[in-house]
Amino acid sequence: MPVGLFRVCLLVITAIVNHPLFFPKENGTVPENTEEIIQKMKEREESLRLEQLRLEQEIADQEATQKALEKAAVVVEESKEEKVRWDMWTALSMVIFLLIELWRQDFQEGNWQDVGGEEDDMAVLGKAFKGVAFPDKAVLASFYEKRILGTTGDMARMREMVEGFADDLLEALRSVCNRDADMEVEDCMGVGSMYENWRVRKPFVCDLIVPFAPPEPYCFRCQTWCSGDSFPPDEQGYGTIKVCRADEDATGCICDKTKLGEDMLCLLHSQVSSTRPSSEMEDLLCFKNTQYLDADQVMKWFQIAVTKAWNRISHKYEFDLSFSLLDSPGALKIKFKSGKSIAFNLTPVVQYENSDVYFISHFPRSSLAADVPSSTHWFLTFAVYERRFIQLVSKTLPANACHVSCLQILSFLHGKQCSLTGPSGLTNYHLKTVLLHLLQARPSQDWAPEKLEARLQDMLKFLEKCLHEKKLYHFFIGNGKVPAELGFPIIFQRAEPLNLFRPFVLRRDIYRKMVDTFHEMLRNMSALINEYTVHIPLAHTNGIHKE
Repeated sequence: MPVGLFRVCLLVITAIVNHPLFFPKENGTVPENTEEIIQKMKEREESLRLEQLRLEQEIADQEATQKALEKAAVVVEESKEEKVRWDMWTALSMVIFLLIELWRQDFQEGNWQDVGGEEDDMAVLGKAFKGVAFPDKAVLASFYEKRILGTTGDMARMREMVEGFADDLLEALRSVCNRDADMEVEDCMGVGSMYENWRVRKPFVCDLIVPFAPPEPYCFRCQTWCSGDSFPPDEQGYGTIKVCRADEDATGCICDKTKLGEDMLCLLHSQVSSTRPSSEMEDLLCFKNTQYLDADQVMKWFQIAVTKAWNRISHKYEFDLSFSLLDSPGALKIKFKSGKSIAFNLTPVVQYENSDVYFISHFPRSSLAADVPSSTHWFLTFAVYERRFIQLVSKTLPANACHVSCLQILSFLHGKQCSLTGPSGLTNYHLKTVLLHLLQARPSQDWAPEKLEARLQDMLKFLEKCLHEKKLYHFFIGNGKVPAELGFPIIFQRAEPLNLFRPFVLRRDIYRKMVDTFHEMLRNMSALINEYTVHIPLAHTNGIHKE
């Protein structure tokens, strides 16, 4: 700015000095070019004036720019202060969120299955029970005796027949398989409602699982979602099965991960053993160009092997055997000449280490594995431990305990309701999970036969609570209170609890259908039970009773 003022003053002084009035009139005669000189002086004066205006404008622009810079600096400083305050609030919010999350996990770990002292919650929650006529002890006893008790003998005879035939079929399967190249099939095991004595709805279907192993020198190496590696949330409950040579290091040699060069040789693995043709791995039922066992390939192999085995022994039997369901590859049906039929499921599984946890390729008639991430992901089934837990607890309960009766009645009501309004996301496995939680939470004397009504109400209210919260945790996964007598793997006890209702959190249509089916079942309960019950005077019926 001082330089600009100096330039303006210099121009003014120059103009004054060069003004014609400062020149003395030495000659009284005016030259001939006086007008020309005056015109030039006017032009000079005009140019100086314009230059002065330009300089003044430049000075004004400089002053405006300076003010803008000062204002911008103030704004930047204020924004920095605001950002610092915002960062402090963000950090504080994150800390509070983390503390809440840690508290929630600790609370969940300590109380996720603590339902024994929730009578107050049960009383508050039972909104769906308002106005519902709940059958009393006499009606329930009559219904159980007339509709359910008579099916026990039929189940026992059917189990014996199916197991005998399945053993014969598997023995024939072993004889038609190549012992040096095909999978080795072990004896089958019965699991599910037919072997836990609570199935009530016909047709009766036996569920049999068949463990198998690869031929020598190969072995299976299993990896679960809780084994340490990160699995996405939608893959919890799943695992993968890698087909390896028995002498191969579990972590893998470095020669498989790096290029050693043409002049270098791995001292642990020869060139022949380290490179496996793609066709060899496909023969071992692996997914294309991988070492991971493919569930679809396994089921195709198993169906072909069962067909060959049946062709070998079919002359011994006076019935036909066929695959009954396309969406359940292990579903078989025995058809007698009389027109009667018996259905059962024969599903190949892979044993997890030395436990009785199994990787199962497909769940027959179930939505538990409806959205499998890929064919190399296998769902884990704890059916053997579930059966053992029920047997173990039953030994501590009073004679003729009502725990199985509760599950049978609830399963019957749910099945009847689904036949009226269509299937929902709620399954019999969810109902059994509710019973397992209550068996662990309640003392043995609470399951006496005369307390059937109260325990059935507990199951319904507990299920209502789970539906309301969209949380029903798997009984074994994350449960540190599993009895030590079961020999349950510790890795699953220490895992995060698995929410069986998690798939319904985002799928609101299925969740709404499930809730509506549950409420409709409550409203129709008395009508469904009375339909199969001998007439009992109305005076014996009333609403919900508290124990």
